[in-house]
Amino acid sequence: MFFGLDLSSPLFWSAFGSIVLANIVLSGDNAVVIAMAARTLKPEQRGKAIFWGSAAAIVMRIILTIVAIQLLSLPYLKIVGAMLLVYIGVDLLSAEEEADGSAREINSLGVAIRTILIADLVMSLDNVLAVAAAAKGNLPLLVLGLLVSIPLIIFGATLLTKVMERFPIIITIGAALLGFLAGEMLLTDPAVTTQLGVASEQTVTFGGVLGAVLVVALGTYLTKRQQKNA
Repeated sequence: MFFGLDLSSPLFWSAFGSIVLANIVLSGDNAVVIAMAARTLKPEQRGKAIFWGSAAAIVMRIILTIVAIQLLSLPYLKIVGAMLLVYIGVDLLSAEEEADGSAREINSLGVAIRTILIADLVMSLDNVLAVAAAAKGNLPLLVLGLLVSIPLIIFGATLLTKVMERFPIIITIGAALLGFLAGEMLLTDPAVTTQLGVASEQTVTFGGVLGAVLVVALGTYLTKRQQKNA
């Protein structure tokens, strides 16, 4: 036994594997945000931002998972989350260029970690339900499974920061991803489904596409306006 966990039980390894697998799939969004937030930091700060941002995100996800059902049953919470995701996506996209045409850097470790935490907080609202279901109410198992996902997120974010330096288009794709998540989140809020009914999978996907277009269009517009004002 380890903290009340029977490591010899097939059920333990089945649940543990489900949690880890869910995090491999769900951590892609987090890795994108972490990479985008850390990409312009100095090299000696970038690793710290990725590590501490990832670790803090996992701790926050554990807390959110414990209260996930209560949180997601509240009306308007996903609407607020969608608005935050749109803001973060537009801000990260328009941050690519300042008015003078030079790259605007997130040069503060604290600012980078804050950006990571806000984005992860919003995106985790939908993800934590799957993890909680896999843990079947076993808190030690839940914590252990989520902790294992830290290196998965760190590896993904580190890889993405390097790729972004060579292919800036990925930044636009990342911003569009945040917009897509925002559109989906908005249409699945209890307040929206109560008024309009539960949206079909196709409708939710279409809402995500509209959100992605909105973020990219708004971010591009703000960037061009900055260049024009210069």
